[in-house]
Amino acid sequence: MKKYFLSFNYRKPKIKIALLFTLLIIVFCSFIISKPQKRKALVNQLSIMLTDSLPKVKLPEGVDPNDENWKGIDLAPKQPVQPLTVDEESKRFLLPPGYHIQPILTEPAIQQPGAIAFDGNGRMYVLELRSYMLDADSKNELEPTSRISRWEDKNNDGVYETGTTFIDHLIFPRFVLPYGKDCILTMESDADNVYKYTDTNGDGKADKKELFTTKYGRSGNVEHQQAFMYYGMDNWLYSTVNAFRVRETPNGVIREKTGFNRAQWGVTQDDDGKLWFQGGASGVPSYFQFPIQYGNFEVPNELAKGFEVPWGAAVKIADMQGGMDEVRQPDGSLNRVTGSAGNDVFRGDRLPENIKGQYFYGEPVARIVRQINPVVTEGLTTLHNVYQDQKSEFLRSTDPLFRPVDMATAPDGTMYIVDMYHGIIQEGQWTQKGTYLRTKIEQYQLDKVVGLGRIWRITYDGKERDKNQPKMLNESTATLVKHLEHPNGWRRDAAQQLIVLRKDLTAVPALTAMVLNSKNTQARIQALWSLEGLGALKTSLVQKLLKDSSPRLRIQALRASETLYKAGDKSLEANYTASLNDPNTDVVIQAMMTNKFLNVPDLNNKIKMAMAKNKAAGVKLVGEQIVAPPKTQNMGPFGSPELSKGQKEVVARGAVIYNELCSQCHGNNGMGTPAGSGGKLMAPALAGSLRIQSHPDYAIKVILHGMEGAIDGKTYTAGVMASMKDQSDEWVADVVSYIRNGLSNDASLITPQQVAKVRAKTAEQKTMYQHDKLLKLVPKEIQVQDGLKVTASHTASTRIGGNVSPLSAFTYEGWSTGIKQEKGMWYQIELPTVFDLTEINFNAPQNFPKGWKFKPNTPIPFIQTYPREYVVETSLDGTNWQENMKAQKGTEGDNTITFNATKAKFVRIKLEGNTVKDGEDIPWSMRQLKIYGQK
Repeated sequence: MKKYFLSFNYRKPKIKIALLFTLLIIVFCSFIISKPQKRKALVNQLSIMLTDSLPKVKLPEGVDPNDENWKGIDLAPKQPVQPLTVDEESKRFLLPPGYHIQPILTEPAIQQPGAIAFDGNGRMYVLELRSYMLDADSKNELEPTSRISRWEDKNNDGVYETGTTFIDHLIFPRFVLPYGKDCILTMESDADNVYKYTDTNGDGKADKKELFTTKYGRSGNVEHQQAFMYYGMDNWLYSTVNAFRVRETPNGVIREKTGFNRAQWGVTQDDDGKLWFQGGASGVPSYFQFPIQYGNFEVPNELAKGFEVPWGAAVKIADMQGGMDEVRQPDGSLNRVTGSAGNDVFRGDRLPENIKGQYFYGEPVARIVRQINPVVTEGLTTLHNVYQDQKSEFLRSTDPLFRPVDMATAPDGTMYIVDMYHGIIQEGQWTQKGTYLRTKIEQYQLDKVVGLGRIWRITYDGKERDKNQPKMLNESTATLVKHLEHPNGWRRDAAQQLIVLRKDLTAVPALTAMVLNSKNTQARIQALWSLEGLGALKTSLVQKLLKDSSPRLRIQALRASETLYKAGDKSLEANYTASLNDPNTDVVIQAMMTNKFLNVPDLNNKIKMAMAKNKAAGVKLVGEQIVAPPKTQNMGPFGSPELSKGQKEVVARGAVIYNELCSQCHGNNGMGTPAGSGGKLMAPALAGSLRIQSHPDYAIKVILHGMEGAIDGKTYTAGVMASMKDQSDEWVADVVSYIRNGLSNDASLITPQQVAKVRAKTAEQKTMYQHDKLLKLVPKEIQVQDGLKVTASHTASTRIGGNVSPLSAFTYEGWSTGIKQEKGMWYQIELPTVFDLTEINFNAPQNFPKGWKFKPNTPIPFIQTYPREYVVETSLDGTNWQENMKAQKGTEGDNTITFNATKAKFVRIKLEGNTVKDGEDIPWSMRQLKIYGQK
């Protein structure tokens, strides 16, 4: 009787009362009707009556019923999908023989979990995306209602029963990364900064917030923003979307550009430290072939035949974004992967040995977790669905609310699955009124299932979870070194991270001994990277490892040595050349990528010689693409465009200047040249410098007129930065562009015209600058938190649904007029007080064409929505306006508008002249707008 009652929509009070009354009648009739078939007939009749009373669903207006996306759709009234209890859901899972699943943390303790991570004591941090898809219009998606909670299993019974809210009131946080003792890194949606949160008093709640790094984020649909910051074995931090990696150093956070990872929700690594990125809309892994820091290599046939076909259990409801064309009949399951989330290369020790190194990821639309077997042939990897021949998957469920969005190798050696247990798993952009998906959502009332969430443990017969709970945060560094030999990859990774973050050089002898003498190859690898992270790696050790009998060690030695080469040890060049002749194909491929990454002299000839000696398919492919790189593909919303040919020439000229002149004091890699053994530097680090990446006037003025004295309270042995004003404007522009873009920084390039303007304005500067005084002369970016108010003549939020304003609507497309550009359209910002304004920057992105819908394997026909012609006006009162410049023509990408300092409280950009060509329906769009000035 219970299952009939739960299958109806009892949320509405009138229906609930009616059902309760009906249930009483059924119970009464059960006593007085003796024949079972009559009781069954009565219940069936009642079910029919109540189903007939449900709302009728119709085809949206204008839809052709013969359209492939709608053809054959069942629009009959349906009983709403209702959440099951945790125990009931556990019975709906289908696993291979011997495997079992059990809950470890569920609602109401947590709500809508999106990801998990563990600190050194095995405490589990849960990313709770409490604002995600609370209705079909994604209302309140950007409200500060999400949180990061922390949980532990204090009584060691396998259930996480004790928790605290580590950080509350977050706006759709993008990731959670434990970062040492009682500390995590995270950031919010539509933001640019990563913050470090620390619990300093031990109450389980963060009470200290520090800026970790900036220029890290992007805006847009919450499914298209960066996510999953991940601490790699190479001691760099990676994330999805972003084509760069960052790393904390004693002199700040530095960054390096990488290839495009094309990922959305998931980063993990294997035992060799190679990162695996998970796609989103593609439904398949995105980049995994080679380490992402070496750029992109296009490899055909990476996925085995049939890989894109999911084999989920029958869920009946056919709620597929792409319509009936993507529905397998008659069971209503998905017939082609369409969305994926979360990933893990299993590296634990409490599941069968044959799944170690296998790749797992979730497909929440198909309600499956897939197991992948990576097969490497001649250096190239092909992915195979382990259960494809059985037309099955590793984990399936017949519960339509099962939504696997993350998975992880756990401290206890098993695997955990994060189940958001949610009605809708697609963001509001794809659930608009009139779509197939919206029709199904309303038919089954999926929008009503919110605020739940479950985390599960996968176990196996005869392999009990590891009950020895980790206590690494409380252990000595010497003990942490021993954990590098543990059979559970999670424990090795946690130990390595803590060794590096502690900066405890007393571990160096033990680590060196482990690298040289341990019989455990994996321990040797992670000890090697621990030395690299501590800055204690020696060239002599690397050169010894390059002759090791293990190809895996030779590969790791090549990768780790790159830090030494970048710091100036060019003696390794001979080793890199020798490694191109290694008998092992994988070592040769790594040597090719290392030579490319470091841009060693005579690169192309060396690569060609290696290809001539080794005919393996992987060597041929990598070699050919190094010698003749394929054209960069349009990365759409998941990557940033590379520098143009002209911009690359600017940076290359600047690199020559820097290496010939500046590197002597600032270091080959921009980290500063050490001055003796006391830890002092000859000159400040430029890599990862927020000063360098801020307004370009700072670096230009320093190079033109020099600087003396302390910088941020620190002194340097070089004493002064000499004036370079005798150099040409182009010379200054080139070297500043290189420093801002080529030394672990990510800022705009500089033009000779910008240098000329600064030179003219500072002609009266006769002495060197002092740092504190210079900061007062450099334009300051006026931040959103300063109290900006934004209005516009036309506003069409590109985020479908949600609470947005013209300011917060800087999504991937950014703020947009939504309609064709026309003269007189304007975008206005009111400042909190009067400023001396000097500059406006904005990015004019590519947009999706109006009405365009995503289709698999179909190129995105982007259009350019930059303002064709505009002026900038300022005002003190918002009524009387003055133009500050002649009409400008906008350009694709970054637009910089500079003008003489003007006192203003209001500033607006207004379209002028003929905006677009006849027949073009192109809106005006902007994102990442910045205003500079001084009070």
